[in-house]
Amino acid sequence: MQSPLRVLAALLAWILAAGAVQAQEAAFPLTIPHAFGTTTIPEKPQRVATVNSGNHEVPLALGVVPVGMAAANYGDDDGDGVLPWVAERLEELGAETPALFDEGDGIDFEAVAASQPDVILAAYSGLTQADYDTLSQIAPVVAYPDSAWTTEWRQMIRMNSAGMGMAAEGEALIDRMEAQIADTVAKHPQLQGKTAMFVTHLDSTNLSVVNFYSANDTRVKFFADLGLSMPRSVTEATQPGQFFGSVSAERIDAFDDVDIVVTYGGDLLLQAMKADPLMAHMPAVANEAIVLLGNDPLGNAANPTPLSLPWVLDDYAALLAEAARKAE
Repeated sequence: MQSPLRVLAALLAWILAAGAVQAQEAAFPLTIPHAFGTTTIPEKPQRVATVNSGNHEVPLALGVVPVGMAAANYGDDDGDGVLPWVAERLEELGAETPALFDEGDGIDFEAVAASQPDVILAAYSGLTQADYDTLSQIAPVVAYPDSAWTTEWRQMIRMNSAGMGMAAEGEALIDRMEAQIADTVAKHPQLQGKTAMFVTHLDSTNLSVVNFYSANDTRVKFFADLGLSMPRSVTEATQPGQFFGSVSAERIDAFDDVDIVVTYGGDLLLQAMKADPLMAHMPAVANEAIVLLGNDPLGNAANPTPLSLPWVLDDYAALLAEAARKAE
């Protein structure tokens, strides 16, 4: 038989827990501001759908299986539309693969509607006004806060978790990810203070233009988490609201302040860069301080998301650290 004090303590704990649940429920309706205005979510969503890249990883990381999500169209080794860290998480949750939206030609609005969501998460996305308006006819939409494809991973988690009524759980997820990043960065002190630039896919047969992700892009913002610095040249070439930029290779000297280049490609591209009379002048190229990513999970995960980051962080940081050593 339990003591009266133990019974009283259990009763008090139950009352406090019930009060916390009631307080959470009382937070609805929620109003979330974003680039297209504000979205009101009347009650805690039971059916969560996501569109565009990475948003589905927030509910999955928080133990919620979406009713539908975008199929992976990059880095999907086996072509099943599900990246390995997502497949692993679904298995952990004992869940079947949700409905996959084919976004090869844009958002499949009919498929999204067929999933009958209570909310649509798209805090990291490239939604247009027309996309947002159409999706809003299906369910309340959590869109990006400022501009397309520029929502940093913490902000993506905060907005998407808030849209599910799980803001506190979202903050705890951020704390766990930040702790893992800090542990990894501590193993690679050579990254501190080095500058890095993320170049988009280059054509080894035509290097006349340098296309790059701007200071607004999430891949570039992630460099700061890893101890890397933003080159002034990239900052100055960044246009407001744009996640990419282009500079003629004739102006390659502008990137003399870049220690490390990250791009997509293989040895053929590396040799072409070293042989190019203009690009070869770039210090990072001359030093071969280059991280070459492929169309594979690691290449995809250079853009951090809640489930991909734990999966590839150590490998990605090691590649960057090797390039940093070459830049010394």
